[in-house]
Amino acid sequence: MSRAPSPPVAASTRETPSRAAEPAERWPNAAVLVVDDEPGMRHFLVKTLAPRAGQVFEAGSAEEAEGLLARHRFDLLILDITLPGKSGIQLLKELRAEGHPGEVILITAFADLDTAIEALRAGAGDFLLKPFRVTQVLNAFRHGLERARLKRENWLLRRALSERTPPADGLVGRSIVVKGLQAALQRMAAVDSTVLLTGESGTGKELAALALHRLSQHGGGATGQRGPFVPLNCAAASPLTLDVELFGQPGHDGLIVYAQGGTLFLDEVAELPLPLQAALLRVLESRRVRPVGGEQEIPVSARIVAATSRPLRTEVDAGRFRAELYYRLQVVEITLPPLRTHKEDIPDLVAHFVGTLAPRLGVPPIEVSEAEMRFLQQYDWPGNVRELRNLIERSLIVGALNVSALYQELARHPGTTPAGARRPAGSATAPPPESAGGAEPVDLATLEKRHIRAVLDSVGGDKSRAARLLGISRRTLERRFADWSGTPA
Repeated sequence: MSRAPSPPVAASTRETPSRAAEPAERWPNAAVLVVDDEPGMRHFLVKTLAPRAGQVFEAGSAEEAEGLLARHRFDLLILDITLPGKSGIQLLKELRAEGHPGEVILITAFADLDTAIEALRAGAGDFLLKPFRVTQVLNAFRHGLERARLKRENWLLRRALSERTPPADGLVGRSIVVKGLQAALQRMAAVDSTVLLTGESGTGKELAALALHRLSQHGGGATGQRGPFVPLNCAAASPLTLDVELFGQPGHDGLIVYAQGGTLFLDEVAELPLPLQAALLRVLESRRVRPVGGEQEIPVSARIVAATSRPLRTEVDAGRFRAELYYRLQVVEITLPPLRTHKEDIPDLVAHFVGTLAPRLGVPPIEVSEAEMRFLQQYDWPGNVRELRNLIERSLIVGALNVSALYQELARHPGTTPAGARRPAGSATAPPPESAGGAEPVDLATLEKRHIRAVLDSVGGDKSRAARLLGISRRTLERRFADWSGTPA
């Protein structure tokens, strides 16, 4: 017959061992469940672990433990094999069958080789034989939490690979604008305040968040912790599962917990549904998260960095975003500049993208002439740095600067003509690009014609294949040649 659940034990309310016995490290975010039918053993384990873990719970039977496991999240279980009713090994098998992710240390006073083998096959991470010393318990405790941390990191890596998250390319540029951004991030690395990144789409808000994370981790940030960078695109996530993905549920950690000691990056935070905005506000104010359907509140040590390409003030006025959350996120606001305001960085960006993307794609780098570079600096880049990166990637695949693709982008935007690029209001007119020799003025239409013909020559005149490489239809390519009929190259 199961007993009434014992109350959770907070580290601050338990008698602690002497300071000489305490290890240098603590795990303030760790939750531990001790399951043993002997009150004396439970008291010893709780007394040993409470000063080192954030929360320590105890249960006297498997059935009592099941009740706690249904309501709370645990990083580590210390589980006796011989229990009244259901055995510890049977409970462990059932937990693993249900997908329980926590680490388990099995303990027993009566063990043989067969029992140890069965325990390991059931999914135990460690095995202790009673009576054991404090040092043995602490070593098993530390190793168990290290394994749990590695599991979280592996899960994050698999998630990043499955979503094909592009690697960070860094904040590249030597302009005053970029140097100002780098200085602002450096200042914020010394504290753990919430940061709101604003700016147009494609300006590199995730790269800025990652740069801030790395500066905080390696530059002696306020917390001094070494946690992961966990990104979540709120616009791309499913609204039906976003709450569980973010906050977790009993038996499944959410991204906030996975980001412990690191950075949770919420991209396009304006897309969060209003109920989740309220839940996120509670997390920011209390620094604790309650999983969906759970009772236990888990301490949160992650820095929250949010980003938006839509003005949140406008979203607040329209009733689509909670004003309290806006003010809580806007502790520090950093605006990323559009590329048209620092075109002097384009040569550095092009060289950087060619140098990083060519090895990833397994293709040789391309050469960009001075004339082509001047042409790139005429364009306003409505898609910002992301658009430039995509152009370089397409060009690497084709084998030359993909002027045709950029020509199509220019044609999509009002105020743009084939012979020139859009300019910011009040800016000086950029000189037209010249040929590689520097003598003959060449407009965009001529550059496009030469590029298309070069691609066509490279595939032996196969227009269908050339059209695929250029990213246009065969009909469009035929129309181009019809337009050029009788016109010199």
